[in-house]
Amino acid sequence: MNGRDRTYIWQSPDRFILSYDLSRLAAPLAEASRAQILLFGRLANVSPALRDQIILAALTEDVVKTSEIEGKRLNAASVRSSIARRLGVDIGALAPVDRHVEGVVEMVLDATTRCDAAVTSDRLFAWHAALFPTGFSGMSRVQVGTWRDDANGPMQVVSGPIGRQRVHFEAPPAERLDAETGWFLDWLNSDSGEPPVLKAGLAHLWFVTLHPFDDGNGRIARALGDLLLARADGSPHRFYSLSAQIQRERKDYYDILEKTQKGTLDVTSWLAWFLAALHRAVDSAQHTLDAVLAKTRFWQRWATTPLNERQAKLLNRLLDGFEGKLTSSKWASIAKCSPDTALRDISELVALGILRKSSAGGRSTSYELEN
Repeated sequence: MNGRDRTYIWQSPDRFILSYDLSRLAAPLAEASRAQILLFGRLANVSPALRDQIILAALTEDVVKTSEIEGKRLNAASVRSSIARRLGVDIGALAPVDRHVEGVVEMVLDATTRCDAAVTSDRLFAWHAALFPTGFSGMSRVQVGTWRDDANGPMQVVSGPIGRQRVHFEAPPAERLDAETGWFLDWLNSDSGEPPVLKAGLAHLWFVTLHPFDDGNGRIARALGDLLLARADGSPHRFYSLSAQIQRERKDYYDILEKTQKGTLDVTSWLAWFLAALHRAVDSAQHTLDAVLAKTRFWQRWATTPLNERQAKLLNRLLDGFEGKLTSSKWASIAKCSPDTALRDISELVALGILRKSSAGGRSTSYELEN
């Protein structure tokens, strides 16, 4: 096959030799590393209990967002409960958890807490089975815990209505998967010489290019990326979520993947994007840490003030970032109480100096936390 006949990088006879320009990546690699060092430095000065809360927040966001990228919405409270139970973190009452939530949590925690363990085909099959506990993805049956067989035609990534679909990518034929994944896993588990963070980006790219499963390839690729980032960090504890950053930049993510898979074997542009997204993910974790510290200081300040269960619940919602304006009617709805009770709860908090009336205008009076 000559270059004119080739559409995707996996069709190149030299496909196992991905290259990149380290001189172009040196600066963004250093900047991402510096951001990680700053974050880890701050975390070294907080209590173990607070670190647990940061880990819980990062893992919850990671599980929820890696599923959202693929259009799968998980209940965040259920995800948080599942992770907290497995990590032994006390968060009070636990929300109900279903097997789909448990499956994604199992995969992400296995990838991060066992980051030093070898990645084998059986381990990937176990992750895949955890993602699809019923053997179905929506209404479609999925071959679980095994490589795809292309019985229904080539594996393609498409968009658009039936009859006018656009093919963004076509994966290697199933008959090549044993050999291709074997090479990939040998490389992933070996000391192959790349800077560890770049290896995470390369593994992410190459796994979604192989697309070895019927479904779930993106989620497993991101789990592999998290595993290698944990190795690069020298810690199984996750304090930031790259998946959450990818979700925030979902269109750019798919665009750079498609461009790279249809380009040359020089994947410098993909790695530059990966490093920039990683840097932004770490910066976002700094904001999460700020929020956790602010929440801790808040409850330390008001620890001796008697509050009822409704008031504590709604204050936590505000501290966690309440969407929209908090009105007495919303309070009544969330706390499942009467409008009179909601107004009484709010009035008590205003009198204590915990809440104040919002200065923003509107048809209904709204309330916010006092500074």
